[in-house]
Amino acid sequence: MKLFYSTYSSQFEEFTIVWYETKSGVRIQRIFLSEEKNKSETKMRKYYPTIKTSNTEVIITIGEKIQQFLLGEEIQFELELLDFSVCYEIQKEVILAEYEIPRGWVSTYARIANHIGITNGARVVGNALAKNPFPIIIPCHRAIRSDGTLGGYQGGLSMKRLLLEMEGINFQKNGKVQNRKFYY
Repeated sequence: MKLFYSTYSSQFEEFTIVWYETKSGVRIQRIFLSEEKNKSETKMRKYYPTIKTSNTEVIITIGEKIQQFLLGEEIQFELELLDFSVCYEIQKEVILAEYEIPRGWVSTYARIANHIGITNGARVVGNALAKNPFPIIIPCHRAIRSDGTLGGYQGGLSMKRLLLEMEGINFQKNGKVQNRKFYY
């Protein structure tokens, strides 16, 4: 399997999509988000030092949809292009549960854990989402801590907060999520 990458600009710096082609079509293996001091291509090169850049219509379309999402547009992503073989079993369960959280809603790591049957599994969920290979397509910014604080995010906490605000989530002065729409 020969991997390629495509990098796109956005209001949150750049993001990079790692992908490959199969006989049945394109599959996305990973998406990297930039942070303030760590660009997506730099992150990607740590995992894939010899990868080459390329593009296809399918990846261009996904890149454009991610750009639109990052501008605050309501975009529903499909899962058929994602290569879930890069996920461990529990991570895939967490990611699929996270995918179901609607725009304008949040859930907590503990609620997600309870939903998928992991007793006292908030940390398991948090770790699975911290390594989410498909941020944005899998909206892991919608998971927060039980105390209302943001937790972590691959693109940084300011990006997580802005994404939530674009979806209508309000914050208290102390930075905690002020929301009545909790999923699960």
